[in-house]
Amino acid sequence: MSWADSSPGMQAGKIPVNMQDVEEDSQQTPVQRSRRKRVVVVGLGMVGVAFIEKLMKMDAKRREYDVVVIGEEPHLAYNRVGLTSFFQHRKAENLYLNPRDWYSGMPEGSLNYHLNTMVTKIHPSDKLVSTSTGDTVPYDILVLATGSDALLPRHTPGHDAKGVFVYRTIDDLEKLISYADSCKGGIGAVVGGGLLGLEAAKAMMDLETFGQVKLIERNRWVLSRQLDADAGGMVVELVRKLGLDVLLSKRVAKIEVDDDNTVKGVLFEDGERMDCQCLMFGIGIKARDELARRADIKCADRGGGIVIDPDLRTSHEDIYAIGECASWENQTFGLIAPGIEMAEVLAFNLTQAKAHSPRKFKRPDLSTKLKLLGVEVASFGDFFADRDGPKDLPARRHAAKKGTSEGVQQQEQVKKMTDGPPPPPVKALTYKDPFQAVYKKYLFTMDGKYLLGGMMIGDTKDFVKLVPMVKNQKQLDMPPSQFILGASKEGDDDGSDLTDDTQICSCHNVTKGDVCKVVKDGSCKSIGDVKSCTKAGTGCGGCMPLVQTIFNSQMKAQGAEVLNHLCPHFEYSRADLFNIIYVKKLKTLPEVMKECGKDAESLGCEACKPAIGSILASLYNQHVMDKPLHGLQDTNDRFLGNIQRNGTFSVIPRVAGGEITPEKLIVIGTVAKKYNLYCKITGGQRIDMFGAKKEDLIDIWTALVNAGMESGHAYAKSLRTVKSCVGTSWCRFGIGDSVGMAIRLEERYKSIRSPHKMKGGVSGCVRECAEAQNKDFGLIATDKGFNLFVGGNGGAKPRHSELLAKDVPPDDIVPIIDRYLMFYIRTADKLQRTARWIEQLPGGIKYLREVVLEDKLGIAASLEEQMNELVGTFFCEWTEAINDASRKANFSQFGNTSDNLPNNVEVVTERGQSRPADWPKESTKEDFRGTQWSSLTWQPIIEAEKFADDTSPTGSSKNIKRGDTQLAIFKIKGKWYATQQMCPHKRTFALSEGLIGDDVKSEKLWVSCPFHKRNFTLNGADAGRCSNDDEVNIATFPIEEREDGWVYLKLPPVDELDKRLGTETWKVKKGEGSESFKKLDEKLKGMKGRKPFGDSHLRNGMGETRAAQEITAGGNGNIDW
Repeated sequence: MSWADSSPGMQAGKIPVNMQDVEEDSQQTPVQRSRRKRVVVVGLGMVGVAFIEKLMKMDAKRREYDVVVIGEEPHLAYNRVGLTSFFQHRKAENLYLNPRDWYSGMPEGSLNYHLNTMVTKIHPSDKLVSTSTGDTVPYDILVLATGSDALLPRHTPGHDAKGVFVYRTIDDLEKLISYADSCKGGIGAVVGGGLLGLEAAKAMMDLETFGQVKLIERNRWVLSRQLDADAGGMVVELVRKLGLDVLLSKRVAKIEVDDDNTVKGVLFEDGERMDCQCLMFGIGIKARDELARRADIKCADRGGGIVIDPDLRTSHEDIYAIGECASWENQTFGLIAPGIEMAEVLAFNLTQAKAHSPRKFKRPDLSTKLKLLGVEVASFGDFFADRDGPKDLPARRHAAKKGTSEGVQQQEQVKKMTDGPPPPPVKALTYKDPFQAVYKKYLFTMDGKYLLGGMMIGDTKDFVKLVPMVKNQKQLDMPPSQFILGASKEGDDDGSDLTDDTQICSCHNVTKGDVCKVVKDGSCKSIGDVKSCTKAGTGCGGCMPLVQTIFNSQMKAQGAEVLNHLCPHFEYSRADLFNIIYVKKLKTLPEVMKECGKDAESLGCEACKPAIGSILASLYNQHVMDKPLHGLQDTNDRFLGNIQRNGTFSVIPRVAGGEITPEKLIVIGTVAKKYNLYCKITGGQRIDMFGAKKEDLIDIWTALVNAGMESGHAYAKSLRTVKSCVGTSWCRFGIGDSVGMAIRLEERYKSIRSPHKMKGGVSGCVRECAEAQNKDFGLIATDKGFNLFVGGNGGAKPRHSELLAKDVPPDDIVPIIDRYLMFYIRTADKLQRTARWIEQLPGGIKYLREVVLEDKLGIAASLEEQMNELVGTFFCEWTEAINDASRKANFSQFGNTSDNLPNNVEVVTERGQSRPADWPKESTKEDFRGTQWSSLTWQPIIEAEKFADDTSPTGSSKNIKRGDTQLAIFKIKGKWYATQQMCPHKRTFALSEGLIGDDVKSEKLWVSCPFHKRNFTLNGADAGRCSNDDEVNIATFPIEEREDGWVYLKLPPVDELDKRLGTETWKVKKGEGSESFKKLDEKLKGMKGRKPFGDSHLRNGMGETRAAQEITAGGNGNIDW
């Protein structure tokens, strides 16, 4: 949308904060309140609120109008396009297009709203409307935005049965949710395979209540109004793969009911029937024009709708209609975009037409781009021009031939009667890829010079480019084939090739130019501002990736920085913070907060604490378990091992370069056997032992360290491994000593903390057995030395590494890698891998070569010196923990007893090893927070001296045992908090190990679960709530420290506590998760050559168990080494 130059400083969708400032700066004088016109809007939906926003924005200077809006529903305007997300949060407020304070924050008297109120009658002659509450509201201008109703086939027997629903409003969904609980595991069905029907099907599937969801469509494919048979058929295949059972060419003849008039099945017109316990209709909408009809306002006879002219005016003066209730040229529009366009035209004409030519509502663009059940679908322009004939062909330069003889005309008429009408003057270019599930059909004029329309499935990224080509009817400057062949390109589309009038948000008719404008004029400095100002991304949300990239590119073009602050506690990036801490030699969280934080007294949060802990480790390499640093660490660093899904830890000793002796293998095997640890070879050529209990870690480490091993730092954001092939040590093709180089590099860089984990690799020749070219740094031996590659990684976004230096002599490898790694540690963002870091460097790999190899910045010596200091501080973190009593004290299961409880996840034996049972499919949605206990009494639980003193900058916490229940106690700045230990998300018992966060302004405290970062509030009225997952909450308990030195909790009786929160009560049992390989295992049964794991292929072989027992028992009296 474009905004008038006469309104400087105004932002789309926003009212100025200070109206007085606008008025003083304006050439127009605001109208006195007594002379203002009253605009009454009937309907507070998406179109109604869009009109209000646009009217008040354009009227902000003149102040000619006061608005009264009357909404039938009990909710403020909400995002009907995003209704399916309601099942995730179950909160209407989360769908609101504007928060409640947006309405109350308008200038006094300018906006009044009435909810849960129906307008029952219009009195055009008196300019009044009557409401269901008995009130009459006068108007000067009446705007009808009553929307539409979902169609329900009232001619179908059983349409009024219990269990029959439509999909239209929040109330519809709430009724469905309530009813669905009564038919868990049953069959839910949706009638209608259009846009509405597919959305309704997704809603049913999102409920996760029905055992099966079916879609009934009367045509041979879905989305028949947007797609042809090939495209619709592909969508059917895709949604079937997602679990939706689609029944095609089926018409409902009757809804079968039981004696209680409850749905029990469906009878089709072809005589077949189907069981179902719930039926939802998504077969279309009908314009709500009954209010207008009762007032004798002209309405369309066919199809319904309030008849409007191009000015949006109805048959009565000063009454307008917009949105789905309006009929323009005998058409009503069920999409949001035409309604938003109507709202904009009407708001403009009411406010700007005095100084500008009035706008007319023209044929709307019905192009749609949606994501339905995870499938990208788009149609644009005249997408059925090949079937129905083109609605509007581009004007030709040459006039048509005149003077055609009468005889010729007669011949053409006869030919038309005998041969039928000629085919549409359209040519289609079609691309279908069944492997990638991509379908594209673009329609052109016969000469291929104009694009008329088309449709896309799977790959829709060219949508925003093609729509303006159709709308502008501009002759193409490329052959049609390039639309298909040139459609794909690497990386995200940055929008640089789009013109400013290109629509990028179809829901709210926002163009690229609108986004660019609010960034250029300084109105918007964040993507949140852009969404608020322009409304882009606040409908279906599908345009947000493109909006984000346009915003980023505009900010860079302005010379402004795209904010990458560490978290709300700091206005610095991770790189900025590193430099400040380095220069000012800050060494603790309070020092960093005082110098750099927004609030010097803040505790930080789960985002900034680990980042600061990593920076301090990268600079000073103190033990992460030391008191000033321990509270900054995530759970992995806090206990020097990776926490696993049953709350145990993995233990990975360092195996530099993948080289290990038989003696160390024996020790590892002995330790794994003693503590019943699951063993696996890692991708980095190490041995990972899983299932170590926290209270056993010290003993396990002691056995390994005693045998000459050390921590592998697998738990840290640091160097993990340097993988190697055997190189010249053994391989006949080897050119370089890859094992020797890998061990030297791993020994040098082990233990140094970095922004993210780092991996290396060394291959002895170009056969690349060590996969060095997908590592953060990798070497490949050449006859002149090594080629050094950097910036590769696997993970979620794999990236091949790039060549930094060629034929580097072995002696020069270390100085180059020193510079490279130290430059990365200094300048990378939080949790940024080297791959993404290099991509974001100005000039990429070329710039990195200039800095590292050519010393462009003059910092090469400093980088090497800093790395030398850092690697010179190495110590084994396991060893230091073993030797320090205060560190060892952290490895008990409970703070108030030496007793232990068994793990809360059942053990599954698989392939001869033990592993935890699969996690449950769903979160535990119990209302722990609202538990009503029979009684509560104060009970001494733990000595206060076991916690850090009041000055601890990060607080301290303990897991305590009461009966079979585990509770978490936190001491933060001298105050005490107590909660259950279990996080309901996956029933993990680890909240006491979570990081504490705070918001000083609101005085809110929270603990972040170490598993999946669910943040639970610890204090205030919201104590126990989860701020980022509404489905879960936790119980909290009164707590206080008394003069006797003990911490007291107010708890219910033990048996009641155990029944509600006990470890055994919430034990994760086998069968709660999914059995991923059940079908595959059936296929593999009895295949030739397969044997049970652990058995021997030899006829009389002992197998692994007996063979190991023979060896460990000494065989016939001795072990033959």
